[in-house]
Amino acid sequence: MTAANAVDARRLVKRYGENTALAGIDLSVPTGTITAVLGPNGAGKTTAVRILTTLTTADEGSAVVAGFDVATQPMEVRRRIGLAAQDATVDPLLTGRENLIMIGELQQLSRRDAKAKADELLAEFSLSDAANRVTSGFSGGMRRRLDLAATLVADPEVLFLDEPTTGLDPRARSELWDVLDALVEQGTTLLLTTQYLDEADRLADEIVVVDHGRIIAQGDSASLKRQVGGDNIQLVVKDQARLAEAAAILERATGTPPLVDESVRSVTVPTADGVVALGDVARALADANVAVDDLGLRQPTLDEVFLQITGHAPDGEDDRPAATSASPAATSGPGAPSRPIPEEAQR
Repeated sequence: MTAANAVDARRLVKRYGENTALAGIDLSVPTGTITAVLGPNGAGKTTAVRILTTLTTADEGSAVVAGFDVATQPMEVRRRIGLAAQDATVDPLLTGRENLIMIGELQQLSRRDAKAKADELLAEFSLSDAANRVTSGFSGGMRRRLDLAATLVADPEVLFLDEPTTGLDPRARSELWDVLDALVEQGTTLLLTTQYLDEADRLADEIVVVDHGRIIAQGDSASLKRQVGGDNIQLVVKDQARLAEAAAILERATGTPPLVDESVRSVTVPTADGVVALGDVARALADANVAVDDLGLRQPTLDEVFLQITGHAPDGEDDRPAATSASPAATSGPGAPSRPIPEEAQR
């Protein structure tokens, strides 16, 4: 394990009865970066976060977070981390400002310092105008931003986000992504779990694909996309009647049978020659007088990468059996700690 990594886990195993949620994963998150753990709900993502945040113990393996062992030094880990669970856990009967002040005082800040920190975070998360409104009237995006602000009251070194944008509309998701970018620029290390391929593509320096408790692929977005064969040439013909002719031209130019989608008049074929092959196709289409609405190179999407690697889309069931969720401290929903965990609350 290395000090350059804010999170360093080795061979983590977690079983719930006959169900193996984690089957020996290794996970490293370099300091000051964002790592996205991508996979379906049954993949083991939430279990990994719970182990790394000291909410549950691994059956096998070890993990160091912010320089401290999660099994033997849990209090030191808790002082240095923040956790935002899948559901916002702010108190709906308090105002936004009162929520943050309360969290500050739980973190043993003075009343004056807690108020100052609350005002600072409300401004940073564009919530100042709503600071004195009761949070039960907040939109989903506002509650999520407030919940994330609460995790930052104690200035955690490492922030864990479990499905941070689930249930948010596209605008709220985009706003939250901008906030996360700003946190990393300020030096915070982020580990987030997600089912959303576009979220991993947009945010992460490193993507870890997990399925059935195992890491099945790892790398940045570009390297993962290269695993499915590099670039594709894609065209859309103007005239549906010329679609078969266009497909034949692509096959002759690339030597590979193309994928034809009659519903959108498109032809797609993988290529290793990039711009050179695209030029050959463009000339062949012009010689044959085949008019196109669109012609270009594109990388495969993370959706295509995920489907090729796993054989299924990123959806499924939660990896923790229902029987393990009886204790509020052992859940990732309402009642779970969604901010740095006060020491006195753990005694």
